[in-house]
Amino acid sequence: MIIYPAIDLREGRCVRLVHGDPNQETVFSDDPAEMARRWADAGATCIHVVNLDGAFKSRLGALDSPNIRALREILAAVEIGVQFGGGIRSLDDMELLLEMGVDRLVLGTSAVRRPKLVRNAIRELGADQLVVGIDARQGKVVTHGWTKKSKLSPVELGRRMHSMGVVRVLYTDVQRDGTLEGVNVESTAELARETDLEVIASGGVASIEDVRSLLSYESDGIGGAIIGRALYTGEVNLMEALQLAQPQEE
Repeated sequence: MIIYPAIDLREGRCVRLVHGDPNQETVFSDDPAEMARRWADAGATCIHVVNLDGAFKSRLGALDSPNIRALREILAAVEIGVQFGGGIRSLDDMELLLEMGVDRLVLGTSAVRRPKLVRNAIRELGADQLVVGIDARQGKVVTHGWTKKSKLSPVELGRRMHSMGVVRVLYTDVQRDGTLEGVNVESTAELARETDLEVIASGGVASIEDVRSLLSYESDGIGGAIIGRALYTGEVNLMEALQLAQPQEE
């Protein structure tokens, strides 16, 4: 199972939100690239970067916007994988990001509103470079930076995505994101079992026990865990989480 340290970008800074609420923001660093180096030095193999401004504004942002500049600095600072999402709305956006050096792209709102984009992305770029973000609140998928609720359940959306050729999704329980209340292991595992998708867990990871709980469902299809606030507050030690999730052969 892969552990993904999270770097959430807002106006070029590394922040964490509670429940995705922009009014509940904590700034952890004014230098996201230095934070990326910190996680890489600890042994991370991939970093999960979120363009919060893009998610809220429904567009990637200009090349000289603070978050895109921060992304370029992160890509220049580390030699590990970078998974990026937030505001991606077209194949042109995806191709630009891949040319910049992003390894994997996360589609959220676009996957719900424009399934044709998902099909085109898989055909043009390949399924392995795409992750569909499934964000849910009270059992229903939410979009537009978690501000709008759809009628779809996570499993329903997951099955739709699987039928299009998607192989990997990122599942976030919005009610737990940024709260340190513990990850929703049961719903994450259910999504994996019911859809045959590889699921990356996100939202609420609060302790090394959450990582251990997710690992117990690895055979069901949980392939990764994104850890944000708990790393920044010291509740989770990244090296310990990596050793647990990716034991080294002797």
